[in-house]
Amino acid sequence: MAPDILDGCGDLLAGYDMLVCDLWGVVHDGVRALDAACDALIRFRQGGGTVVLLSNAPMPSHVTARFIDRIGVSREAYDRLVTSGDLTLEVLAAKGMSRVHHLGPEKRDDALFETIERVPLARADAIVCSGLEDDENETAEHYRDRLLVAREADLVLVCANPDLSVEVGGVSYPCAGAIAALYEEMGGEVVWCGKPHAPAYVAAFSAGEAARGRSVERARILGIGDALRTDIAGAGRAGIDALMIGSGLHRHEIWTGDAIDPAKARALVAASGLPCRAVSPWLSW
Repeated sequence: MAPDILDGCGDLLAGYDMLVCDLWGVVHDGVRALDAACDALIRFRQGGGTVVLLSNAPMPSHVTARFIDRIGVSREAYDRLVTSGDLTLEVLAAKGMSRVHHLGPEKRDDALFETIERVPLARADAIVCSGLEDDENETAEHYRDRLLVAREADLVLVCANPDLSVEVGGVSYPCAGAIAALYEEMGGEVVWCGKPHAPAYVAAFSAGEAARGRSVERARILGIGDALRTDIAGAGRAGIDALMIGSGLHRHEIWTGDAIDPAKARALVAASGLPCRAVSPWLSW
């Protein structure tokens, strides 16, 4: 079915017990909190709902929480926060990988490596990719030679952020997912830690149910996000409904002037082949 095009999300949200909500592009834009989104989440919680923020941020959740505090996301807007950084650390611990070669910015993602040793590629048990070392000037292709060495050594690449790109203040930058996708194309093994992959949703559902103190039927959970490839696809795979926010990653494809073009939005969703209950320009009540 074609998705509904909404002006406000309150009536839709009120039909669910739990929201699994994307962070970047929905609740903040990388620079500041989006006040209407925070207000909608607070109102949902005040009505008895549970909010789990599920982010592909390659940082542990306690670090991400401090970041969104600084840019104005209220702690009243959510019950739990689950990040790709959390999932990455769980994978490394489960596989006993304590020495890793890091692909990503040297300082920005330091919190991911507080208990893991970063080593040269020749000594690594695995690769952890959290991003590009210089995402303003590089693309995934800059890493092909290093990935060839890793492929010959049969190293697993653990992707700590499955996003292909992200917008910061309206500017698009490549993410770790672009490197991981290239490694997979080269025949390398990738462990994807985040949306749209199932373990991310298992973790989110578990966190939300712990917050509520009881289980929640999948039909009573709504996934919210701005990216078809991760948020909407992930919700569909997890068996929950999806709300797509149109002001984020796909804005340039579905907007005409200062508003969503319903025909463009429905055509984009139809072309994806993904189930999507509704599209809204912003997350707002």
